[in-house]
Amino acid sequence: MTRPVYLVDDDEAVRRALGLLLSTVGIKAVGFADPQAFLAQVPKLSPGCLILDIRMPAISGLKLQERLTEQGIDWPTIVISGHGDIEACRRAFRNGAVDFLSKPIDEQDLIDAIQKAQEALERTLNRRAEQAEAQALLAALTVREREVLDRIAEGFTSRQIAEGLGLSPRTVESHRAAIGAKLGTTSQAEMTRLWIEGRDTP
Repeated sequence: MTRPVYLVDDDEAVRRALGLLLSTVGIKAVGFADPQAFLAQVPKLSPGCLILDIRMPAISGLKLQERLTEQGIDWPTIVISGHGDIEACRRAFRNGAVDFLSKPIDEQDLIDAIQKAQEALERTLNRRAEQAEAQALLAALTVREREVLDRIAEGFTSRQIAEGLGLSPRTVESHRAAIGAKLGTTSQAEMTRLWIEGRDTP
């Protein structure tokens, strides 16, 4: 699936040229003349990749990167610059940029960078979907079942779990069966994977 590309650059000619280039390879580009306009629309936008000009009035591309990170938005970013500023390049990568391109932009370099960004975005979205699924499954467990699952994931045997929780081994086995039914698996490895996924915040 090709996600949209959001192009934030105060130079209209650049936005038009890059938008036209991307349309020829089937990539939908949405242009914004300044970071403020983009930030105002972010809540309504579907996840995509960003192309940010590094030098813009009021809010720079780097500052926009930082504001998005503060809002929990970590869409892959390609930073472009007409100045070849090495320190800015370093900051961009520290802020999570997937590439840094100098103007005039080589068309193939840009397309390659967008492909890399799209792949990174898909990995992120897939991981979050898996986390959300795991959290939904774990939410169905009772408090006691969650305690048992915590110990299963830590590698304890049923007998050790029984001793640690003051239960009979038969009761622990009953809980394990209930956990397996709710999680859709009796595999300790799969239970552990879901436990790990569910602990992480999407």
